[in-house]
Amino acid sequence: MTKRLWTPSPSPSRVGIPLGRRSFLKASAGAAGLAIGGGLLAACGDDDETTEASSGSADGGLVLGSASGDLTIGSNYSNELPQMGLQAAVDAIPNGDINSMINEVDHNTFQENITTYLQNPDDVVPWFAGFRMQFFAEQGLLGDITDVWEAGLNDGLGEGFKTASTGLDGQQYFVPWTYYIWGVYYRPSVFEENGYEVPSNQDELMSLAEAMQSDGLVPFAFANDGFWPAMGTFDQINFRLNGYQFHVDLMAGRESWTDERVRNTFQTYADLLPIHQENPNGRTWEEAAAAVVNGEAGMMTIGTFIGSQFPDGDVSDLDFFTFPELNPEFGTETVEAPIDGWMMAADPANEGAAKEMLYHFGTATAQEAYLAEDPSVVAPSTEVDTALYNPLQAKVLEAVASAPTVTQFLDRDTSPEFASNVAGPRIADFLADPSQLDSILEDMQSQAEVILGG
Repeated sequence: MTKRLWTPSPSPSRVGIPLGRRSFLKASAGAAGLAIGGGLLAACGDDDETTEASSGSADGGLVLGSASGDLTIGSNYSNELPQMGLQAAVDAIPNGDINSMINEVDHNTFQENITTYLQNPDDVVPWFAGFRMQFFAEQGLLGDITDVWEAGLNDGLGEGFKTASTGLDGQQYFVPWTYYIWGVYYRPSVFEENGYEVPSNQDELMSLAEAMQSDGLVPFAFANDGFWPAMGTFDQINFRLNGYQFHVDLMAGRESWTDERVRNTFQTYADLLPIHQENPNGRTWEEAAAAVVNGEAGMMTIGTFIGSQFPDGDVSDLDFFTFPELNPEFGTETVEAPIDGWMMAADPANEGAAKEMLYHFGTATAQEAYLAEDPSVVAPSTEVDTALYNPLQAKVLEAVASAPTVTQFLDRDTSPEFASNVAGPRIADFLADPSQLDSILEDMQSQAEVILGG
């Protein structure tokens, strides 16, 4: 059997992250003067926005506004603000003849059982861009939604997001919904109260951590329940030390997990563990985030979605900095910005309604409705009014758009089989006992050669 040599998910900055219909400078200025809170954004139209129900493809394909009947939507949005945002977006669809039911499952449970779920899925399925989508599309578990894109989605989402939504056969199987950035998140009020400065390199980071410990704070909140949260810290350390190209080549199986550069990444990880919460493998990311919200921990390496853990989604006391420089050769040029979105089941009970909902999810109407409830992420549609963004969202937008290179996430930039069955468990083993690193890396490489074809 021919092994597939995986290539990285498309880097949004290389293929184009759109900034929206208003200039970013105007958006930043507008955001700076806004009050922050759960009710910041409101779904709004614009004179140049197309009415969804009257749109259709020029070649006689998908006709929007024609579907009706019951539609099931799977959901891994198991926290309050994302739940509210999804419901608001679903309710905002112009076609009132579609009767939608959201079937919610705990986030980690959904991810861990996605293969089983896709044997009998809802009509519309939440998932991730890149290989996480391509893997299931190649197995025939997803429906081709190229006609949804041809109906006009590309006008608002752009070629970069279309590339991230395309299967290995060149057809589209995904609609981008939100994206965010991984970084080091903290409460500015805690930094100001204690006189802390944002670190720019490893020495400054260690000095900051020492000061926090002296003040009775845990420097880094840390969790790894579900095996994915600690992947984010691995990614940050690896591309800071070894650069973007080595990182994506490692994910693709073109570099070895027993390479000295990978060993150095894990050794640096081990050096940083004493400034992290202990025993992360049994802790959920929400539990770790609570330590930041409550002022028990000073920082957390996580995605912007940490904002959903603040009361009422009020992110006025939340900020981030990109992970500090670890190697001057690569600086801080790479950031991680995963894209979340929606897919269609291979054989949906109501294909017409599923496609209309997917089209709707890709529009400013749906994305603004979602952000009105959960202003902790950024919308991919260029038609979303970025002048409504709060300062945190504006900073995410700027950081992603200006980064020379952008990754998705370890479990999206490599084979899902390798991420779920090898990388996640082996990183957890490392966190439990760093002294076993040699055997862990040897096992990872032997399995990478089988799964990735390296």
